[in-house]
Amino acid sequence: MIKDKKAYRVLVIEDNPGDFVIVEHFLEEQIVDPVIVQAGSFKQASEILAKTSFDVILLDLSLPDQSGQDLIIKMLDVALSCPIIILTGFADIEFSIKSISTGILDYLFKDDLNPTILYKSIVYAIERTKSISALKQSEKRYSDIFHLSPQPMWIFDMETYRFLQVNKATTQLYGYTEQEFMNMTLMDLKPGEDVLKARQAIRDDMHNGNGPHEGIYFHYKKSREIIEMEIYSSGITIDNKMYRLVIGNDVTEKNQHEHNIIKAIIKTQEDERYEIGSELHDNVCQILATSHIRLSMLKESVVALGQPMLNQCKDDILLASKEIRKLSHILAPAFYDFTTLEEEFITALHAFNIENKYKLVISFDDDVKDHDINLPARQNLYRILQEQLGNIHKHANCTSIEVAASIQEDKSLRITISDNGAGFCTLTAKRGIGLANMKRRVALLSGRFGIESSAGNGCRITISIPLDQMI
Repeated sequence: MIKDKKAYRVLVIEDNPGDFVIVEHFLEEQIVDPVIVQAGSFKQASEILAKTSFDVILLDLSLPDQSGQDLIIKMLDVALSCPIIILTGFADIEFSIKSISTGILDYLFKDDLNPTILYKSIVYAIERTKSISALKQSEKRYSDIFHLSPQPMWIFDMETYRFLQVNKATTQLYGYTEQEFMNMTLMDLKPGEDVLKARQAIRDDMHNGNGPHEGIYFHYKKSREIIEMEIYSSGITIDNKMYRLVIGNDVTEKNQHEHNIIKAIIKTQEDERYEIGSELHDNVCQILATSHIRLSMLKESVVALGQPMLNQCKDDILLASKEIRKLSHILAPAFYDFTTLEEEFITALHAFNIENKYKLVISFDDDVKDHDINLPARQNLYRILQEQLGNIHKHANCTSIEVAASIQEDKSLRITISDNGAGFCTLTAKRGIGLANMKRRVALLSGRFGIESSAGNGCRITISIPLDQMI
């Protein structure tokens, strides 16, 4: 028989000399050179363990100073991480199960003992202890990464949306205590209109095998302040159940800085548009008007054969003047403090529908009319409408356009622009500059932009802007 050559240090806690000799013999039969130390009482074992470490402890349950369950509890306390195997002469299955559940690695009956059984139990106990220790270290590393992370992190149940764990950074950002989070669901952080979107995203994650997901979402703090969160999430298994681990990044300030830059860019663009529009209207149109007058003065000097040509030139100048005025109005529409958003939208829609190709439905709720919307907000909303009307003209092939505006319960202005045209698949359609421009303008106003469309079912643009961004 090949003996194990590893160096094992074994503490045998046994007050019966005969039983100790048997155990010692069994160990030496399987192990080349084991270090075996005997303790005849709990007190003696405690003193030895305070000075020396062992690979395994073999424990008899009947000692002069301690026995039974009390002995097990005290031994687990003094043995620390050293594995304990009980050796007893009493076959009590219920007690053995209870002992193992408290942390004992194995429970052996002396009458059934032999060298092989004892050796295997020792090897298995040592290896299980190593595995348990490695698992605990892994769990501690995860716990440290989770709880000490400077970024907000949380785990939630995908079926109930309830929080399972939140770290300190999450409580600091949102203002809720950990206990308050445990009594909440993820949806309690969401503005009303984002709840359905969030639930659909979670269902999609579950359907797609709980793979990674990322996106920008609006959340409420406890103070009801709205923040923009950049979210990264993935599935995580805990106790054989799948949950969702989320890492959040507050990008509110970062996005505000970007918005300020975009505002400056858009203001420059608007100034350039006004300059070009004004130049066309005030200069080029005047030159054309002067040319028209001079051609009229030449009428008497032109022979009869040249009269049709002269009249055609005059008509062309009038047409050019009309087109330039129309273009200058598009580039530099007249915005006045005393006009309303509804009036500006009606003007834009009727200018767009000059040939009466479309049925127009314009619906502004009375509560919208009661709010004074500032000039920059009206300009941005006007440009968004212009952009979408351009998209409708190019792609929709529709017969009806509907524009509606209302005030929502969350104190936001909601505008929808719909058509009954060809529609498109939002997942595969190319995202052009026009759509990006609309999104940027909505973002400047801290709003939300949505688009709904499918082949044959038209298109619907939805814009939601907080009222405090427009007054």
